[in-house]
Amino acid sequence: MPVLEIRHLVKRFDQLLAVDDQSFSVEAGEIFGFLGGNGAGKTTTLRMVLDILRPTSGEIALFGDAPSRRVASRIGFLPEERGLYSGMSAIETIVYFGRLKGLDEGLARRRGLELLERFELAERAKSKIADMSKGMAQKVQLATALVNEPDLLMLDEPFSGLDPVNQGLLEEEILSASRRGAAVIFSTHVMQHAERLCDRLLLLRKGRKRFEGTIDEARAQLPARLSAVAKADLSGLPGVSEATSTPAADPEWREWSLQFAPGFDPAQVLEHCSANGIALRRWDHHQASLHDVFVQLVGPEEIKP
Repeated sequence: MPVLEIRHLVKRFDQLLAVDDQSFSVEAGEIFGFLGGNGAGKTTTLRMVLDILRPTSGEIALFGDAPSRRVASRIGFLPEERGLYSGMSAIETIVYFGRLKGLDEGLARRRGLELLERFELAERAKSKIADMSKGMAQKVQLATALVNEPDLLMLDEPFSGLDPVNQGLLEEEILSASRRGAAVIFSTHVMQHAERLCDRLLLLRKGRKRFEGTIDEARAQLPARLSAVAKADLSGLPGVSEATSTPAADPEWREWSLQFAPGFDPAQVLEHCSANGIALRRWDHHQASLHDVFVQLVGPEEIKP
């Protein structure tokens, strides 16, 4: 049974169609990336999962049941708009959120102190949020999402505003939650984090799904490109859809730029050359990045610089 299953989800705000027939599922231990530009419907979808917003139509199943307060203790959520009580101390804040999720005060305090130690904030446990730097406060907010050791961890634009060190810390926490067996879903419009972390991902544009699958399946949406140096004419190799060549430094050789149909494995061409005695001096496979896929399927105006 999936931890989270969404079927034909629709959300309208008057004339605005924010989420358009969305369907996907997330399994235990899986890291699922929810990718799209501003206004793509990422936050709206997460809020419907949390039962903050109600769908116009469609179904949401959390642990096999409809969203409700009954499953709140099994969920951790980091909102895009960070919000903590500035007059509370770091440990009081974490304990408070732990109590909201059903933990007794002693367990919430022990886990809170462990998290502050892990985040190198142990000495600031009694410091008020108002006296902390933005980065420190963001780590406290992350601790509030982790204190109940959730079975479903949802992070909305979690890397926004974090410096590289704290981005690395957050990536490790995402991987740690996955290793523990939690399902992790995070929204972002920064491709690098998704490329490093995700088992599967979904690309959104204006509320509608454009792609769902693994990173490799996403890359396979674009043509594979190769460059090679050879004496032979490579334009007739299996799978080649476009080929151009220019003279190499050695007049007996030519530099080739080859393009293949989406989904074609260029390793087949290398095997063909080896089997047929076609000599190569260089062979470089230029794999499409997730950035390239996003631009192709979603549009360049949607991506964060």
